[in-house]
Amino acid sequence: MDEEDAMDLKTDVTTAQRLPAELRYADELTRLRDADNDPKPAGWALSPRAVRRFILGDPKLDVSRKFYGDDPLVDRCIVALMGHQGLMLVGEPGTAKSLLSELLAAAISGTSRLVVQGSAGVIEDHLRYGWNYALLLAEGPSERALIPSPVLTAMQNGQIARIEELTRCAPEVQDAMISLLSEKTVALPELGAASEVRAERGFNVIATANLRDLGVNEMSSALKRRFNFETVAPIADAAFEKELIAKQVRDRMAEYDMKADLPEDVLDVVVSVFRDLRTGRAADGAVVAQPKSVMSTAEAVNVAHGALLDASYLSGDAPTGAHVARQLRGVVFKDDAEDARKLRAYVDTIARARGRTSRAWAAFHKAAKDDG
Repeated sequence: MDEEDAMDLKTDVTTAQRLPAELRYADELTRLRDADNDPKPAGWALSPRAVRRFILGDPKLDVSRKFYGDDPLVDRCIVALMGHQGLMLVGEPGTAKSLLSELLAAAISGTSRLVVQGSAGVIEDHLRYGWNYALLLAEGPSERALIPSPVLTAMQNGQIARIEELTRCAPEVQDAMISLLSEKTVALPELGAASEVRAERGFNVIATANLRDLGVNEMSSALKRRFNFETVAPIADAAFEKELIAKQVRDRMAEYDMKADLPEDVLDVVVSVFRDLRTGRAADGAVVAQPKSVMSTAEAVNVAHGALLDASYLSGDAPTGAHVARQLRGVVFKDDAEDARKLRAYVDTIARARGRTSRAWAAFHKAAKDDG
């Protein structure tokens, strides 16, 4: 994509709810490219060091941190993508696997949009190619009638293809990945016996899978061997998690042309509630019953954002712990009645005790108690 095409595309999608990483952070990528004097693997838009700076931030170049958590994990992912195997990111839902996949693809290939969304409805054509049947009937098999998959496009251009939720694809579809990753070739027999696409240097695949998902298809040993596996864990550092939630909420509120932040004490309530329920232990060491619902950082962002929207557009008051409590119900109370009991126990013990010394916790406790 040349610069003029990129500008046209950016103009077309400025009203989109969420821009792809290469457009969202286009200025940062430009600054990194201009300052990048390090060696690059063949087919890479940035050097490995610049890719790392794009994801983890570089204050000197005014590049923001985008992934919070395990910095050595990012290094291992970059190294894996320089090799001959694919990269498989696994972990609990809401741990930013897809975000990391998107950021890596945007920095390495200049595009993160070569994506196959895994599901039971995915067939081999989604990994290889299909046909424009009107052209196929009119003129027979031809390159013009062929519709390349995102994976085939990535092979042709030496780019990163992304496969979200690979284990949701049927086993026979997963098996098609084995030859794609090992042979790096797709045969096109309809265009002639010798017709094929061989992957350009720079091609690779990043796949993701959730550890909690039920009803998924186990990967074969042969397919697993084609990937380097990396586990994306929940953020271990509370300060990091708090910083991420605050940044994400600030970015979301900018979509409403509104500058608004959660007060520090209210943000502390959000972070503490999610970390306590996620880990099963409060900061003071008290044991907490863990709900089956996923208390991820992504869900914490949703609750914090919802609390701020509630305060800004409905109540008209400054955000308090009560706004957090009202939004929390939709996260924890899913389809397990036992989770509701666990949350009530948390509110009756941990939240009540903290409310004696904190207004934010007192408001949270009262609203959660009334709502329960």
